Amino acid sequence: MNRPWDFAARLAEWVGAQSDDDANAGMAFAELAAEGSLAYRRERLEGHFTASSWLVSGDGRRTLLTHHRKLGRWLQLGGHADGDEDLSRVALKEAEEESGLAGLSVEPQIYDLDRHWIPEHGGVPGHWHYDVRFVVYAGDSEEFAVSDESLDLAWRDIAALAADTDADESLRRMARHWLARTLS
Repeated sequence: MNRPWDFAARLAEWVGAQSDDDANAGMAFAELAAEGSLAYRRERLEGHFTASSWLVSGDGRRTLLTHHRKLGRWLQLGGHADGDEDLSRVALKEAEEESGLAGLSVEPQIYDLDRHWIPEHGGVPGHWHYDVRFVVYAGDSEEFAVSDESLDLAWRDIAALAADTDADESLRRMARHWLARTLS
């Protein structure tokens, strides 16, 4: 199958740019990808790929977060791949659907990887999400619309998020990475 977005190549690029600990984290993602197309479907009950967006404002100082309806926490926008192996496209689609924002653009490079446990909910057993995250840029308008998947949405200052010890650790990691990237 001819894929415009090659996960193995993007993962190798990401791993090559990481410290040893972060690079080792990429191994679980490579092992899952080696399973083929089932890894991109939620029918793989042990765990599967998801894609998320680090959605940044035009000035690069804020990120749009969702108060996730099912998990009850502030998180980045994202969702299931549902068979789409182009995870950058999934991240962009999820950002558009969950924010109502038009004119978004996505960087094709992997920004972050996070493997996290999703507890049982609504008859779906607990499972792992292998979340591949991408930078998504807001367009001209930053006025969002809250979707059914969210309790609320909010633009959060990235520097404040990096320092917020009550925030999800993976959000804080992405915020620190963004600050390091924009300050260099």
